[in-house]
Amino acid sequence: MDYRTVGLKVGLEIHQQLATHKLFCDDASVLVDAPGGERFRRRLRPTQSELGEVDAAAIEEARRRLTFVYETTPNSCLVEADEEPPHPPNPEALDIALEIALLLDAKPVNEVDFMRKIVIDGSNTAGFQRSALVALDGQLAVNGKRIGVPTILLEEDAARKLGEAENEVVYRLDRLGIPLVEIATAPDIATPDEAREVALAFGSLLRATRKVMRGIGTIREDLNVSILGGARIEIKGVQDLRMIATFVEKEVERQRMLLETAAELGKRGVRSVPSDLRNVTSAFGRTESKVVRAAVTKGGVVLGCSLPGFAGLLKGKLGPELAAHARIAGVAGIFHSDELPGYGISREETEAVRAAWGLGDRDAFVLVAEAEGKARAAFDEMRPRAIAALSGVPPETREPRPDGTTAYSRPLPGKARMYPETDVPPVRVTTDRLRKIREHLPEKPEVTIARLAREFGIHEQQARQLVQEG
Repeated sequence: MDYRTVGLKVGLEIHQQLATHKLFCDDASVLVDAPGGERFRRRLRPTQSELGEVDAAAIEEARRRLTFVYETTPNSCLVEADEEPPHPPNPEALDIALEIALLLDAKPVNEVDFMRKIVIDGSNTAGFQRSALVALDGQLAVNGKRIGVPTILLEEDAARKLGEAENEVVYRLDRLGIPLVEIATAPDIATPDEAREVALAFGSLLRATRKVMRGIGTIREDLNVSILGGARIEIKGVQDLRMIATFVEKEVERQRMLLETAAELGKRGVRSVPSDLRNVTSAFGRTESKVVRAAVTKGGVVLGCSLPGFAGLLKGKLGPELAAHARIAGVAGIFHSDELPGYGISREETEAVRAAWGLGDRDAFVLVAEAEGKARAAFDEMRPRAIAALSGVPPETREPRPDGTTAYSRPLPGKARMYPETDVPPVRVTTDRLRKIREHLPEKPEVTIARLAREFGIHEQQARQLVQEG
């Protein structure tokens, strides 16, 4: 594929754990595998930004109505539990972040001011993450190309998710508060392979400091991907750098599919999505579907909505997108007409549903078998996504899967999730502090590669491999 033709743009956000104690207390930055700590529960709710706005991502998380269970560890204290104010920021963590900024030729700020970033998915007991801008306008040369680095931040890592059951998510507090440096690149990356190369180059530079953690989960990448006519999609939390190119490739394919789907809906004259729901439980009186039978036995119903003009555009295309939005309401799955008959639903039952709406060959429908309130909530989540399909690609955050595909996670967060941190005092970045850091800057990876090749008489590619592997 010619990625220039499709207008591919990729930016990275690199999150690297720093090899020092936690950011706002003296607890050790280690993961604890042994269970057995105390547990406590929280419910989190969205709050307003300093301008009185509420972030769309926070609102959606609140609609999930989840309870969060937190498991303490020997390296967690009242700070992680949000029962004690944060201690002053770890000065060593700030020095490491400033060192990384200088290696990237960035301009450190005069004063580090922490902000609160509203996050109510349970990954932080307080309902927000503390984050501070450290430097601006950096750059890194990768294969002769300048990759811009608009911002470098210092922030705290999130709690570690252990598992999820119905309406309840369990987190462990060992990872919460570990200092992270966040490096955001400009959307200067033009191909999937280049995205991987850029990520490897940043990883080599970070390891050159000898002050960052190593191992699975210690560095995570967020990929921001867009194409012409599409939208910015954030793929959050990619841990395997070898998979970066695959994630970008598959996201390009997904966005092209959504644009083609929108064009096809336009050709079919589809301009709107009906809002009315219909109870079609009576059509399934003798159904062989275990899912439908189980729902009805528990007092549930089969609700449906019609999607005129959507036939053939759900299976493998819009169907998974709609199902992901239904899960926000706690619904495990949906049925849609592109996959019926099937899943125990007969041809006669399928035709009975079609007849109830008077649907034609080009029309589709979606069914949910659940308690009525939950089923209606699922359609409330799905309908906006069906409407968005008429326009193409909605901007959103997606979570990575092991096969390189992604699943809907939440809307893209924005400025409405930020407000000032009032418990952490500002930290002045003095000229003397920067001078001391500059005096001990390590070699940049490119300098090390050239030196190894020269001193040991090895090929540059071999030297590069040695540096990349640390």
